[in-house]
Amino acid sequence: MSKILYIQGSPRTERSRSRGVADAFLSAYLAAHDEAVVETLDVFRADLPPLDGLAIEAKYRILHGQEAEADERKAWAAVERVIEQFTSADMYVLAVPMWNFGIPYRLKHYLDLIVQPGITFAYDPETGYSGLVTGKRAFVAYARGGDYSPGSGVEALDHQKSYLELILGFVGITDVRSIVVQPTLMGGSEVAERKEDEAIAQAEALAIDF
Repeated sequence: MSKILYIQGSPRTERSRSRGVADAFLSAYLAAHDEAVVETLDVFRADLPPLDGLAIEAKYRILHGQEAEADERKAWAAVERVIEQFTSADMYVLAVPMWNFGIPYRLKHYLDLIVQPGITFAYDPETGYSGLVTGKRAFVAYARGGDYSPGSGVEALDHQKSYLELILGFVGITDVRSIVVQPTLMGGSEVAERKEDEAIAQAEALAIDF
C-alpha cells in the first residue's frame, strides 16, 4: 500500500483550476492503483504551526547539540509533526496557483516548515547539499492567470514552477512531472476552460503510467 499526500495550495476550492487538474490526475491514478491511500492537506485550512522565535531557537539549539527549553521543545515538536506527515508519504500531488509570480504564502509557510537540516536535507563541507527525502515522486498541477511559457517574453517572471521544483529537488524529490494551465485570466473564460480541459486530459493520461 502506498501513501499519497495531496497538498492543496489554493483557497479557491472547486473554482481552483490547479485543483481541478490535480483532482483529475488523482482520480485517474487511484482508478489504476487501487492499493493507494490519499491524505489531503489544504494549506489554507491546516493548523500550520508558526515558525517563530521559539521554534527557531529550538532548531538552532538542536543543531548545536544544546538542550532546548520546554516551551521551545513544544514549539519544535509541532514542526516535527508536519515534517513527519510529509516524509511518511510515498508520493506527492500538488495543486499550485501562481500568486504575484510565485507561490501562495501559505504554501511557502508549509515549505519553510518541512525544509530542515538533518531531517529533509543534509550538508557536507566537501560534497555540499543533499536531499534526504529520496525514492519518491511528485505530480504538480500549476495554474497561472497569464502565459509564462518559454518564448512568451515574460518567462523570466515565473518564480512559481522554478521555485517549487528547486525546493522539491533540494529535499531529494527529483522525479517530478507537471502540467501547467495558462492563461486562466488574460485570454478570457472560454480560453481558460479550454486550457483546463486540455490539461485535465493530459493529467488523466499521465496518471495511468505514473
